[in-house]
Amino acid sequence: MAHQKPLSLILLSIIPLFFILTQAQSPTAPAPAPSGPIDIFAILIKEGQYKTFIKFLNESQVGNQINNQVNNSNQGMTVLAPSDNAFNNLPSGTLNQLNDQQKVQLILNHVIPKFYTFDDLQTVSNPVRTQATGPKGEPFGLNFTGNNNQVNVSSGSVVTNIYNAIRKDPPLAVYQLDKVLVPSEFTDPKAPSSDDAPAPAKAKNGTSGDKTTADAPSTASSTKPNDAKRISGGILGLICGVFLMGTLS
Repeated sequence: MAHQKPLSLILLSIIPLFFILTQAQSPTAPAPAPSGPIDIFAILIKEGQYKTFIKFLNESQVGNQINNQVNNSNQGMTVLAPSDNAFNNLPSGTLNQLNDQQKVQLILNHVIPKFYTFDDLQTVSNPVRTQATGPKGEPFGLNFTGNNNQVNVSSGSVVTNIYNAIRKDPPLAVYQLDKVLVPSEFTDPKAPSSDDAPAPAKAKNGTSGDKTTADAPSTASSTKPNDAKRISGGILGLICGVFLMGTLS
């Protein structure tokens, strides 16, 4: 019994040492692999309800522009992604009536060249410029309003809520929309300015085609009647003179 006590003390002293040695020899856990480049297509494909938006991003090359900017510059971006249901709920023929340029403008109207958090959108100064521009370079804008942690966005012709943050980490924020933000420029185009008004057509003689001003009569046409009267009067007087001379003789 006298030898058991020192043995137990030895075991108690060895156990912590054994634990330290085993921990030191255990392999170190691998560091997390660095994340790859941001890909707007992969983000939307993972969600599974943005096939139409993905199609337009691809055909217009806007998706590649987004990827290039967020991966190769310090400028963040915000994408408002309409779901497939949003496109399906558009009035019949809406997309077919758009030309190629308008389709690009439509997609760019959902892309903001700055990173916005959900809280930022509640207090942002309106209008917020999008990537879309008009034929003269005028920017298209969106208006955001926030109330009780809810954000509404308006294109001027369409108003909808921002429901879900698909991606919220900088430099790219992606939010779900249940409506397509058709620009107001498509539905209510501005009246053409006076500079764009066509010039009045010119008449064949080079003057304006305005019919309120009559052409002045030519000098030749105005004198011909008087000349005729003088000639006829002279002939009549000559005849009368000859007749009188004959009677007197």
